[in-house]
Amino acid sequence: MVRKHYQSQHRFDCSPVAQVQLNLECRDEIVPILAGLQFLYTNNKLRHKAVKLVAADLNEDSRRDIGRPGMDDWHVVVLAAVRLGCNFDYDKLQDQVENHRSLRGIMGIGDWQDADEFTFRRIRDTLCKLKPATIEKLNQVIVTSGQEIAPEAAASVRADSFVVETNIHHPTESSLIFDGVRKFVPLCADLAGMLEIDGWRQSDHLTRKIKKLKQNMGRIAASKSQVKKDALQSLYMDLLVRTEQLLTRADELVKTAKSELFSTAIVSKIAAIERWIQLTRQVCDTARRRVLLGERVPNSEKLFSLFETHTQLYRRGKAGQPNQYGRLVLVYEDAAGFISHYHLMDRTSKDQDVVVEQTRIAQRKHSGQIETASFDRGFHSDENETALQEIVDDVCVLPRAPDQYAERLKNGSVKFHQTRLRHSGVESAIGALQRGNGLKRCRDRSEIGFERYFGLAVLGRNLHTLGKLLLAKHHAISASAQSDRQAA
Repeated sequence: MVRKHYQSQHRFDCSPVAQVQLNLECRDEIVPILAGLQFLYTNNKLRHKAVKLVAADLNEDSRRDIGRPGMDDWHVVVLAAVRLGCNFDYDKLQDQVENHRSLRGIMGIGDWQDADEFTFRRIRDTLCKLKPATIEKLNQVIVTSGQEIAPEAAASVRADSFVVETNIHHPTESSLIFDGVRKFVPLCADLAGMLEIDGWRQSDHLTRKIKKLKQNMGRIAASKSQVKKDALQSLYMDLLVRTEQLLTRADELVKTAKSELFSTAIVSKIAAIERWIQLTRQVCDTARRRVLLGERVPNSEKLFSLFETHTQLYRRGKAGQPNQYGRLVLVYEDAAGFISHYHLMDRTSKDQDVVVEQTRIAQRKHSGQIETASFDRGFHSDENETALQEIVDDVCVLPRAPDQYAERLKNGSVKFHQTRLRHSGVESAIGALQRGNGLKRCRDRSEIGFERYFGLAVLGRNLHTLGKLLLAKHHAISASAQSDRQAA
């Protein structure tokens, strides 16, 4: 696919990117994001860094000088920033590209250019080529340039973790078993039809029987009657027996299919069936151990979704939301409001397990300029506090034990108390990421999609922060430059 970094030749139907006029009296979040992108484009060094990072992903295994025309690398940078910077889905993003005059100007799209070049499907497929590591490097370009505008920003950070939910339904073993059945049974019916094997003609009927059983179990589980709930165990036993019969038949079909010569399409279908069989059996095993045998199954051995298998259950004691299904992420915010470092934790990791390593990485990204760092009590351990003090001069991380907590507050210096009081501001950054940048719930699929989505949200937030800094510096009285945020 033929791609360019950007349009180097000026078009007659649009203004140069540096001369695009933004509505500075508009308080919408897209204005500072476009201001940040305009600054990025007009700085030759930053622009070349950004487009080269994107180009490496878009044409990793292909040539750029042959094929049909594709999006410019700069187009992809802009779309990546605006997508979650404004919390758009792909349809909304397509509409904005077609109709938002300032956005089109920043992208270098003229009035004569066809709008059908930017369909939602094409935007989605292109952005999904970006690797999480590339997005992290783009973020670092933005943060470094922002810290040059506000040099004091790099001296202090405050860090906290929060759960980003995955896009799943509420998980119960019965619903997860049904998810597996409704996936592998139709695939088995298709494979049997392709190989002219009998026995799967009533596949829809078999799936409906499992669905009806799952619905009855849901109604009983929601009932307050203890008599009804006592029947739940026998229903689970019935569900597991019926599902095992279907799994056995599916195994036999796959074994028969593997013994014959077949095409690539059949090979991929067999692989898909085997995957769904394995996931369904894992959920059945969990249900048998938990419901029938009364075992306490650890979360690390459970599946909370057959579609987003990386999902984890967190019980963090949040008001109104005791259980959260998703992934735990860690963010570091500097004094200017940039998310200077972020990290997606492993399923089994906790705050105190990663804080030392990630703070060391954050210090390296800040070129060793971090002087003050604050964390909440969940990150504390004696070993962590000692290790953090070797990385950062002033560390504010309070002990968990009430007696030690009270003693630390009593003996803390003035600077320690000031840092502790400012630490709660990181909750504002987390709230902005959740409300304004789509990190309440990830809308993308798979673990790598989750990591990409997380990075795009941080990219949008950092460009918004950069744009605010620029507008406050050059247009301080404009509505788009106003902010209630206090420095860290």
